[in-house]
Formats: sequence, C-alpha cells, structure tokens
Amino acid sequence: MKRSNNIYLKIMPLLCLLISVGILFMMPNTTMHVYASSMGSSSIADIDPNRPSTGDREHQTNINEPGSADNAEALQELNIANNLTVTYENSNGTIAGPIRILMTLTFIALAPMLIISMTCFIRIVVVLHFTRTALNTQTVPPNQVIIALALFLTFFIMAPTFTRINEEAIKPLDRGELTQAEAFQVGMEPLREFMYGQTQIKDVRLFLEISDADWDGTLAGIPNSVLIPSFMISELRTAFIIGFLIYIPFIIIDMVVASTLMSMGMMMLPPTTISMPFKILLFILADGWNLIIGSLVKTFY
Repeated sequence: MKRSNNIYLKIMPLLCLLISVGILFMMPNTTMHVYASSMGSSSIADIDPNRPSTGDREHQTNINEPGSADNAEALQELNIANNLTVTYENSNGTIAGPIRILMTLTFIALAPMLIISMTCFIRIVVVLHFTRTALNTQTVPPNQVIIALALFLTFFIMAPTFTRINEEAIKPLDRGELTQAEAFQVGMEPLREFMYGQTQIKDVRLFLEISDADWDGTLAGIPNSVLIPSFMISELRTAFIIGFLIYIPFIIIDMVVASTLMSMGMMMLPPTTISMPFKILLFILADGWNLIIGSLVKTFY
C-alpha cells in the first residue's frame, strides 16, 4: 500500500505537466497588439494604415497638459493620456499629488507630538502620574491606562476647539474656498486662543526676551515659536502645583504611620508597606478618581 502511494505521487506531477502542454498547443495561434495614440503631427493611421488606431490628432485623449489648470473646475476637466497623475478633487492645482501625500504622511507622523504640545494632554498625564506615585501603587494603574484616559480627556476638553478647526479650516479647504496656507493660518487660530488662555504672561515674556522680540500685548503679536513653549511651561507648572496638593493628604498618612511604627520600636518595617492600604482606603472613601478628574477638567473652563 505504501509503495502504490509513492508511485501515485510521482505520476501526478507528470500528468499535470502533460495536460498543461496539451492545453497550450490546442490554443489558437493569435497575436495581440497594443498601440498608443500618437502625440505628433500625424495620426497612427497615417504612419501605418494596417495598424489599429486608438485615436488621431484631432480626437486625442490628451485634453490639457499637466499644470495648465488655473482653478478647481479646470482641474476636474484635466485628462492626461499616457501619464499617471494623482489629483485631489476640488483642489485648485497649487500642490502636486505626490507632495500632498508627503505632507499628509508628515502630518500623521507629527500628530502625536502636536497633541502632546498644543493641547491639555500635558497637564492631565502629569497629574495622573502624580496621583499614582502618591498612592504608592507602583504600576497600578498601568501606563497604558493612564495614557488612554489622558487621551480621551484631551479629546473631551478640546472638542469645541477641534469643532471650530473643522468648520473654519478643513471644510472650506475641501470645498476649495481656502488655499493650504490660508487653511493652516485659520486652523491655528482656535488652538492659539486655547493655548493663550492657559499660558501665563511671564512665560511669554521670557521667550520674547530670549528672542529679543517686541510684544504689543495681544495674541496676534505672539508667534507660534514663542506661544507653544510658553504654553508647555505653564502647563507643567500648573500640573506640578496640582500634584503637590494631591500629595499632601498622603504624606500625612505616611508621617502618622512612620511615627507609630517608631513608637512601637518597629524600626525595620518599611512605613510604606503599612501606609499603602490606608492610602487606598482614603482614596476610595473620598471617591478620589471622581474628585481628581472632575477638578482637573474644570481647570480648563
């Protein structure tokens, strides 16, 4: 039985090869020719009358040359033969397709940095880390949970700003009412107003003095290169102040536990081992997450 199976496995590839060769020999002897339309002064039929022609000079598929579109309507009528083009609908033809794709990929790569540096993410994530450290729970909650919670809180707080950017910049750009430069400038205004409202004046003056620039006291007079780092420093300062306030009740628990252990002569027992359950109990009784998250979100309103 085993020998017959081996013979069967050797014969099957040979039979498949013979059947494939037979099918190829039975196919009719035909030749397919593919020709493109001529871009010269005469048509293909004039060059070789026996060739099948896809068009002539008077009826060629090349309607307009690349780069000849002056507005969105002309770009939609653009049709290029024998060329591969990437166009963006409703655009005005100011930026080529490959450059637009490169800009989009670059923006996607920089999006995490923009979310961190130009939104309320900094204050939220720093306060959450202070809370975990004050509880002395090591990696509970884990970093993934803290980052996810900070991101969703950021989207919640920044929702009105993102809505304004969509309504005032992204949708008009898609309709062709704004150029890329105008859309960027209009889209930055809601973010600038949000950052300016959370930035302390002394931080703005610090970077203006470093750059040796004059300031008229208005938001329009602050460049983005000054406003963004000033906002980040202000957010870090505010986050550390909130973290200090969170630490106070837990430090009191540590001091009480440490003094109790010393009075009992238990010098070798770490106070943090005893104080951690009391910290968690206090956090639960005070409904700590609701209190901290609610107070943190209200600092932006």
